[in-house]
Amino acid sequence: MRDLGVVQHGAGILAETARAFDLPAERDEAERVMDELFAAMERIGQVHPFAKGMGIAAPQIGIARAAAVVQPPGGAPAIILLNPRITERAEEMDEQYEGCLSFFDVRGLVPRPLEITVEATALTGETVTTAYDRGLARLIHHEIDHLDGLLYTARMRTGVDPIPVEEYRQTGRDWVYDGV
Repeated sequence: MRDLGVVQHGAGILAETARAFDLPAERDEAERVMDELFAAMERIGQVHPFAKGMGIAAPQIGIARAAAVVQPPGGAPAIILLNPRITERAEEMDEQYEGCLSFFDVRGLVPRPLEITVEATALTGETVTTAYDRGLARLIHHEIDHLDGLLYTARMRTGVDPIPVEEYRQTGRDWVYDGV
C-alpha cells in the first residue's frame, strides 16, 4: 500500500485530528483534496478489488484535512465526507472484521453501531445530515475515525488482537476495508 501512496501505521498523521475545512471559503482546497482521494482510490482499485466497498481518508494520503471518500459496494455513487461528525449512534452493535489500507496485512474484530447519523458540510457550506446503516455505517464510521486520529484497533475489545490475513481467511467471516 505504501507504493500506492497510502500512509502506513505508525505515521504521526494517522494519530492526529484532521483540520476542518472552512466552507465555502476553502472550496478550491476541498475540491483539490477530494481529487487526490479519488486518484488514490483509483490507483488502489487497479491493484486490489474491493467487492464489499472501500474508503480512504485524507490523512491516509498524507493530508491532515477532514475529508474522506467511501465507495459503497455494488457500483453505487461514492460518498464524499467533508468535516463529518457522527451525531447519533444506535445502541444495537455488530462486531465484524475490518481491515485498513494503512496496515494491510491484518484484520481485527471491531464492534460498531448498526446505525449512525452523520453531519457533513457541502462545498457550499451547508450542513447535510444523513443516516447510514449496517455495512455502510461501518465504512463511514471507520473513515470518520481516521479523521479523528483513531485506527480501528482503538475500537477493538480489550484482549482482542488483530490477526494476520492468512489466519483471517481461515475464519470464513466477512471483513471490512477502511470500511466494509
